[in-house]
Amino acid sequence: MRSRFTAFAVGDVAHLLRTWHPTTRPPVLELDDDTTWRRLAVVGTERGGPWDDEGVVEFVAQHVTAGVRGRLHERSRFVREGDWFYLDGTHPG
Repeated sequence: MRSRFTAFAVGDVAHLLRTWHPTTRPPVLELDDDTTWRRLAVVGTERGGPWDDEGVVEFVAQHVTAGVRGRLHERSRFVREGDWFYLDGTHPG
């Protein structure tokens, strides 16, 4: 999760696509040059330990887009198939 946040922050599209599960990965990913990712706070986790094949990370990521502060609150699902891959996310109320 933290490596994916860092990849968003530095614009590393290759890492984002490499760590995205092939069944849900978009064919092309374009990042918004006007968005600067500032901070990641992990709110909670479910599973995702050394003996698990899947897990959930809930986080809040703060960003600035065109001078306006914002935040992304998401529950991301991951699956381990050798390495961990991002599957998808939902946005809690």
